[in-house]
Amino acid sequence: MPRGTNSQGNRYNSPAVSQPNTTSYHYSNADGSYYYSNSDGSTYYNNGQGSATYTAPSGVKYHS
Repeated sequence: MPRGTNSQGNRYNSPAVSQPNTTSYHYSNADGSYYYSNSDGSTYYNNGQGSATYTAPSGVKYHS
């Protein structure tokens, strides 16, 4: 599974090369936030301070 740290100090994880049709990945950011992009087109972002946003494949956003 490809993973590493980018130039901004953010850690990332992406699918294994053996799963080429899987487009999900996630970032764990240096500021404590994290972001998921799922293969169904949905995304999830948590700012690391108690606030999160889920975006459904339809584009509808849900905040918590």
